[in-house]
Amino acid sequence: MAVYIFLALGVVLVLCVCTALLRWNEVRYMKKGLPPGTMGWPVFGETTEFLKQGPNFMKNQSARYGSFFKSHILGCPTIVSMDPEVNRYILMNEAKGLVPGYPQSMLDILGKRNIAAVHGASHKHMRGALLSLVSPTMIRDQLLPKIDRFMRSHLARWDDGSIIDLQDKTKQMALLSSLMQIGIDSSSISQEFIPEFFKLVLGTLSLPIDLPGTNYRRGFQARKNILGMLRKLIEERRASQEAHNDMLGCLMRSDDNKYKLNDEEIIDQIITIMYSGYETVSTTSMMAVKYLHDNPSVLHELRKEHLGIRAKKRPEDPIEWDDLKAMRFTRAVIFETSRLATVVNGVLRKTTKDMELNGFLIPKGWRIYVYTREINYNLRLYPDPLAFNPWRWLDKSVECQNYNLIFGGGTRQCPGKELGIAEISTFLHYFVTRYRWEEIGGDKLMKFPRVEAPNGLHIRVSPQC
Repeated sequence: MAVYIFLALGVVLVLCVCTALLRWNEVRYMKKGLPPGTMGWPVFGETTEFLKQGPNFMKNQSARYGSFFKSHILGCPTIVSMDPEVNRYILMNEAKGLVPGYPQSMLDILGKRNIAAVHGASHKHMRGALLSLVSPTMIRDQLLPKIDRFMRSHLARWDDGSIIDLQDKTKQMALLSSLMQIGIDSSSISQEFIPEFFKLVLGTLSLPIDLPGTNYRRGFQARKNILGMLRKLIEERRASQEAHNDMLGCLMRSDDNKYKLNDEEIIDQIITIMYSGYETVSTTSMMAVKYLHDNPSVLHELRKEHLGIRAKKRPEDPIEWDDLKAMRFTRAVIFETSRLATVVNGVLRKTTKDMELNGFLIPKGWRIYVYTREINYNLRLYPDPLAFNPWRWLDKSVECQNYNLIFGGGTRQCPGKELGIAEISTFLHYFVTRYRWEEIGGDKLMKFPRVEAPNGLHIRVSPQC
C-alpha cells in the first residue's frame, strides 16, 4: 500500500513541477503590449508541437488568439503572423528594422555570411554577387546547356521498367545538378561531399543542442567537413590558375568581378546555393510528377506542350533559351505545384529594436515567423484553392499579385527563382516526352515541416510509345 501512496505522491510532485515550469515560462514573457499566445516549456518552448502538428498547431493557435500571436519555437521567442497584409508589410520593410531572423541552428550550419543571414549593405553586395551568377544571360549561355546535358544523361537510366523511388531520384537529380553547376563535378569529390551535405540539411531544422547523436551536432560537423573540401578545391584552382566557367569560378574571379567576396563569403554562398536549390528543385519536381499522375488532363496539356517543342527538333537537339520561354504551361505547373504542396511554409524575420507592429509592441531581438502557408489556400486569391489547376497561372497578373509569396517577397525574393524553374522545366521536358509511369501505391506524403514521403514515393517507369 505504501508503494502506491509513494507513486501517487511522485506523480503529483511531477505534475506540480511541470505546472510550475509552464507557469514560470508564461510569466517570464508576460510583457506589456505583446500579442496573446502561449510559450510552452523553458528552453524547448512549443517546438515539439510545432514540428509534429505543423499546420494544425498554427490553426489551433490562431483559432484561440487570432492571426497574430506569440509562441516559443526553434529556440527563441517568436511572433507568428498569418495576416496577408501584415506579412507583406514585414517582408517589404527590412530597412525599418525587420531583418532576417533564422534559427541559430540554421545560422551555425549554413554560415553567418550566407545571403539569408546578412542585411543592409552586406545583403545588397551578396545579392548582387548571386544575381550575377543566375542572370538571364548566364542561364541562357552557360547554365542551360549544362542543365540540358545533365538531365538528358541522368534520365536516360530511368527506363528499365523497374520500380524506382521518385523521391530519391529527384534528390539525386537536384543535388548532382547543383554540384555540376557550381563546379564540384569530379566523382571523387562529389562522392565524399554528398553524404555530408545530407547531414547538413537535416541539421538546419533542429534545436541548437550540441550533444552527441543530435541532428544539430551531425549537421555542424558536416559543415566543418564540407568547409575543408571547398577550401581545398579553392586552393587547387588558385594553384592551377585555370579558368573555370562555373559558379565557383565566377565567384573566385577577381579581375573583372564587380562583386568581390572573400573565401569565407564564397564558401557560405556556395553552401546556401546548394541548400536552397536542392530542397526546392527536388521537392517541386517530385510533387509535380505526383500531381501530374493524379490529374490526367494537366498531364495531357503539359505533354502536348513538350511534344510540340520536341517535334521541331532532331532527337539530339538540346533545350534552348527560346524553348524555355515557350514553356508557358510548364511554368504554370511549377507555380501551382509550389502553391499547393507549399514547399516553403514561411520565412523568419527579427526585430533590431523595440517596435510597434499590428497594434502590439514587439521587443528587440524577437523573431517574427511570416507564415505564408495559408495564403496559398486563400479562397479570394485562388478560387477552389485545393484543386490542382495550373491554368490559373496563365493569367500573368496572378503571378505578379502582391500576395504571391511562393518565392519570397521584397528584396528577399529568391535570386535563383528562374534558375530553379529552368531546371524543373528541363527535367519535366525529358520525363514526360520519354516516359509513362504508374504509382505503386500506399506511399504516405507529409507536408510539414518539409514536404516528403517518409517511406519514399515509388513508381514504375516505362518508355513512352
